[in-house]
Amino acid sequence: MSDFEAQLRAVSLRVTRPRLAVLAALRDHPHVDTETVIDLVRADHPAVSHQTIYDVLRALTDTGLVRRIQPAGANARYEARVGDNHHHVVCRSCGAIADVDCAVGHTPCLTASDDHGFVIDQAEVVYWGTCPDCAADRPRNDSPLPEGSK
Repeated sequence: MSDFEAQLRAVSLRVTRPRLAVLAALRDHPHVDTETVIDLVRADHPAVSHQTIYDVLRALTDTGLVRRIQPAGANARYEARVGDNHHHVVCRSCGAIADVDCAVGHTPCLTASDDHGFVIDQAEVVYWGTCPDCAADRPRNDSPLPEGSK
């Protein structure tokens, strides 16, 4: 039995080709949107419908086998890394997303100043910036501006 089969059975989901294909796609391509998952799955299984992929993503997310993230202003993305409290860094230019392990040691920003009576069990942090590829493509700001420019 594969790891994916065991994971599906552990959450009482039937083992199906579309579910196995989605899990494999997300293992190999973290932080992809639904359309990319569809393209990845249909590359090997062309008969799988769009609706089936949507249903599989919902079932995998609902059972905790897949994590759905949606940075502000972006399409929902999916990843198979679950079971830890990791965060993400998002490029403002191209939308690339990478995992950031949870900070260790003293982390005052992860302790709510007022929990309003909630029992807090997780914090979600999204770091925003520019990825190395986009930063390399930007013109450097340390050169003088052309004459007449502001």
